[in-house]
Amino acid sequence: MRPATSDDWAAIWPIFGDIVAAGETYAYPENLASDDARALWLEPPPGHAVVLEEHGEVLGTAKMGPNRPGRGSHVGTASFMVSPSARGRGVGRRLGEHVVAWHRQHGYTAIQFNAVVETNTAAVALWRSLGFEVIGTVPRAFDSRAHGLVGLQVMHLDLRS
Repeated sequence: MRPATSDDWAAIWPIFGDIVAAGETYAYPENLASDDARALWLEPPPGHAVVLEEHGEVLGTAKMGPNRPGRGSHVGTASFMVSPSARGRGVGRRLGEHVVAWHRQHGYTAIQFNAVVETNTAAVALWRSLGFEVIGTVPRAFDSRAHGLVGLQVMHLDLRS
């Protein structure tokens, strides 16, 4: 695990593009240009992005930082993408554990995921296993390519304990 740099974008972009094109987990526009996607993923501070790399191959990436600016900046958020070829190898868990530790180290009091697609059962199970709770679901807020209109779950982890 290491901080992502702009030089990593060539390895992140295919992962990003494949996941967005699948139409199951992110509401990013499908025709998003690489430069626009890079600006969304590799945000300037206080945003922070990492890659999980093994043997020179980027297996996954996460971005994290404040969920909202100003008076909401004590609550963090994050997004994750795992290479389709690396699924089932614990990459998501390692990224998730890193993100939780990073938010704790940086003084955040909680982490809020604003939009976890309810049919993304592997992600929901992972976040629950890391202590996140579903605190609400926005019905029919995501247009899944495979399932049609499904809910977006808001998940929360209190970091104060």
